[in-house]
Amino acid sequence: MSIIIFSCNAKKSEIENVINFKGQQVTGVTVSNKGRVFANFPRWRANVKNSVVEVFNNGTAKAFPNESWNSWKLGQAFSDQVFVAVQSVVAFENILYVLDTRNPLFKGVIDAPKIFAFDLNSHQIIKTYTLSKESFHNNSYINDLRVDKKKNKIYFTDSGHAGIVVLDLNTGTSFRVLDNHKSTLAETNQLTFDNGVWTKTVHSDGIALDTKNDVLYYHALTGYSLYAIATDKLTLENNSEIENNVQFIAKTAAPDGMIIDDAGALFYADLENIKIMQLELSSGQIKVVAEGNKVKWADTFSLYKNTLYYTNSRINEVQGNINEMDFSINKIKIN
Repeated sequence: MSIIIFSCNAKKSEIENVINFKGQQVTGVTVSNKGRVFANFPRWRANVKNSVVEVFNNGTAKAFPNESWNSWKLGQAFSDQVFVAVQSVVAFENILYVLDTRNPLFKGVIDAPKIFAFDLNSHQIIKTYTLSKESFHNNSYINDLRVDKKKNKIYFTDSGHAGIVVLDLNTGTSFRVLDNHKSTLAETNQLTFDNGVWTKTVHSDGIALDTKNDVLYYHALTGYSLYAIATDKLTLENNSEIENNVQFIAKTAAPDGMIIDDAGALFYADLENIKIMQLELSSGQIKVVAEGNKVKWADTFSLYKNTLYYTNSRINEVQGNINEMDFSINKIKIN
């Protein structure tokens, strides 16, 4: 059943700056249940100082878990003790999951994508998950993840080669569903901004898990359709049955990251119009949470104590050298 979207106006809270990164393009942000903030920087160019950092209240950041894990450079040998091309970080309970695409510079997967799980008390690695060969393609860019505690699984989007990947945390095995399915494929190869047309095809990207109703929502970045599937349908052995259980939810703006709060509201970006939107999944009502020049490609979201954290990755503005550009993490109070 599709959601019918209505618009409404609401008083918007003030946007606060958490930290700026000069010349370092931040994409991911996550806040732990104790309020610790972590961020990541993808290997989209050579001069990445750190792949993962912890951000402190005084506006500083430090390599996480240490400098050694963040020491890899293009052309060097890689191992399971270094970050190669991190796209996403997610803190869940007392674990930080670090998603390494192993696809630096978008030139193809050079090693099986990995998820490194770190204990947030000790900063020690406690588990490394390696995606199976059947879970990804050579042009895969495993993009974002959500942890399902009930089913002990992690769900991922693949924005390079359309599809969803499911990792079983009990067995460490992974499998792929909705490969090149209509719901995971991009709908266009461009987005339009005030500074011009940004041309790129980006498939399944945004992902959000409704933990109360056990529903996974997902969205292509260059697309305008929100889809969902019940999590118990993702493990069906017949691919046709899985596909038949996909639901079209609504037409929306083109987003990047997405997240659902405990009240059942879905937050996502309207990239082309520099806004952050809130969709009430139960009623279909939509409102603007934030907009303006402090929202520059809102890339990833995290929630902590009624505060929405997001990154400004400014992807459409990048024309070449980014050394003089500022990228930021911001936050805003939500109702």
